[in-house]
Amino acid sequence: MSKKTEIKEWKNHEGEVVASDNGFDVIDCQRCGFKHIIHIPTVDELENIYKHDYYKEEKPLYLERYQEDIDWWNMVYTQRYKIFEENLSEQQRDILDIGSGPGFFLLNGKKRGWKVKGIEPSIKAMEHSRDLGLEVEHGFFSEQTAPDLGTFDAINLGLVLEHIPDPIGLLKLIHNQLNDDGIVCIVVPNDFNPFQLLLRDHLDFKPWWVAPPHHINYFNFKSLTGLVERCGFEVVHKEATFPIDMFLLMRDNYIGDDIVGRECHKKRMNFEKSVSFGGDNSVLKNLYSSFAKQGIGREVVLFARKIKSI
Repeated sequence: MSKKTEIKEWKNHEGEVVASDNGFDVIDCQRCGFKHIIHIPTVDELENIYKHDYYKEEKPLYLERYQEDIDWWNMVYTQRYKIFEENLSEQQRDILDIGSGPGFFLLNGKKRGWKVKGIEPSIKAMEHSRDLGLEVEHGFFSEQTAPDLGTFDAINLGLVLEHIPDPIGLLKLIHNQLNDDGIVCIVVPNDFNPFQLLLRDHLDFKPWWVAPPHHINYFNFKSLTGLVERCGFEVVHKEATFPIDMFLLMRDNYIGDDIVGRECHKKRMNFEKSVSFGGDNSVLKNLYSSFAKQGIGREVVLFARKIKSI
């Protein structure tokens, strides 16, 4: 017997309920074109979360693990900068990182000759970035803060859009802060992907990727593409990241198990470093571009060019 479809409304949002957790429902919103929770937290609620407790309570080992994995992260970041450089002229080398975290993405770009700037709501992460000699402002990227930051040839938005109450408004603001023909790189979790649905629907896994209120929005390749196109961008490149959910299908259950999770992550890093041995990343890039066409991969990586006024 098929499960009865439940439709819910909240303010001017309406859609089928696809998951529920922590007192929130996730709806496939017909108005927005992507899945998100209801109710949507206020800006004040989110500011309190990210300024004070996110790195301390949600990711207590984040900075330590980041530094342990820095060689792998630099391999990932170098590939991202190469894609920027393939789509920009040699004179276009100003970049803003929104939600710049501990600053390692910006540090990689600075070493490549880019002029870099970041904005970060976590005081701890911002202070770490400044200790690296980087120009990073404390706060959220908003209508109030954006004008003082300036305009840029490239903007990086890594694992931010899923946390934002108004993704459409944020992308329009990014559009305004990009120079003509500028490029934005957006990375978001690829949620409700084929592997996750297989695990949920046939192997008795709960939808562990649903994590309100920290994760407000839930995207896939199709919904993110539609969103950026509506906001005045043209997609120039899409790829996935490693389909880490595959380990669950192989019975390596890392959910809630830090030791198993760390081992799975190390295997992923070893795989990518081995495939990229000698500095040639083309095999990995082509593989992950193919994954994107199938909707497979733990994250969506999308590069889009500013093409028109909105």
